[in-house]
Amino acid sequence: MDKIRWGILSTAKIGREKVIPAMQAGSYCRIDAIASRDIQLAQATADALGIPKAYNSYEALLNDADIDAVYIPLPNHLHVPWAIKALEANKHVLCEKPIALSPEEAKALQLAAQQQPHLKLMEAFMYRLHPQWIKAKQIVKDGAIGELKNIQSFFSYYNTDTNNIRNKKEAGGGGLMDIGCYCVSLARFIFNEEPTAVFGNVEFDPVMQTDRMASGILKFSKGDSTFTCSTQLMPYQRVNISGTTGRIEIEIPFNAPPLTATRIGLHTKTGTEEILFEAVDQYTLQGDAFSKAILENTAVPTDLQDAVNNMVVIDAVFKSSAEGKWVMI
Repeated sequence: MDKIRWGILSTAKIGREKVIPAMQAGSYCRIDAIASRDIQLAQATADALGIPKAYNSYEALLNDADIDAVYIPLPNHLHVPWAIKALEANKHVLCEKPIALSPEEAKALQLAAQQQPHLKLMEAFMYRLHPQWIKAKQIVKDGAIGELKNIQSFFSYYNTDTNNIRNKKEAGGGGLMDIGCYCVSLARFIFNEEPTAVFGNVEFDPVMQTDRMASGILKFSKGDSTFTCSTQLMPYQRVNISGTTGRIEIEIPFNAPPLTATRIGLHTKTGTEEILFEAVDQYTLQGDAFSKAILENTAVPTDLQDAVNNMVVIDAVFKSSAEGKWVMI
């Protein structure tokens, strides 16, 4: 077996337009089935993307013995329920971020996964597979910016459509879950540890009741990370990683374009070095890395404990904002 046979749970836009085509271009992925509660939509998507099988329910796809793994791009509130069902159906699971709606829900998924130790499960933080992030982490590790002291991240877009799933509170919508999770994840990734305390300030849309702007401070043992995310600001993203003798600036940190070269800047006392990266599709890299872990029975790039820990911090940001004080982790 040289490729993993994948099934896709839902015809979500991110799957149709980004993830599925990217995985189809990979070396270790084969997209064999897609499911939707609307069979016409499932069939139309299958026809458009050259997927052999279309199912009219997620259960039907999970019952397909010829599917090895599933990718779940469902709305946030459905991540854990369907990830658990997929595990129970003996499928490996790559689930979109955020893995859950709360630390408790994430831990329930973790418990379910522990009952199926032969199956792989990973939260789909594709950015961590991009060479620019691997390089940034290595630069910090090598001490090229001195002692890491601060990370600043900003991620925003503008969307006030009340019908959009990202703006539906009951579906786990809002900025922190949708894009703030990246800001939290990258800080933990680069500091290579968990924060000890969190302070947050969250603003909610008066109509939709979802968080439309959130800022946070994450305190680590040797420094801190500050971030702002918003669903109702001019679209922008940037990350700065600062140390005692240098700084790394990541120009397009999260949705790096698959067909265009990317760059990061290394700024030190001796000058600025621009580090270029050839165009790569981080969704292809993610799909191949996960599939290869299945084929070779090795650990996935990011374990489930990391996903649980990310939810703990996100929850602390909300709690801190509600209570108006620092929350210890």
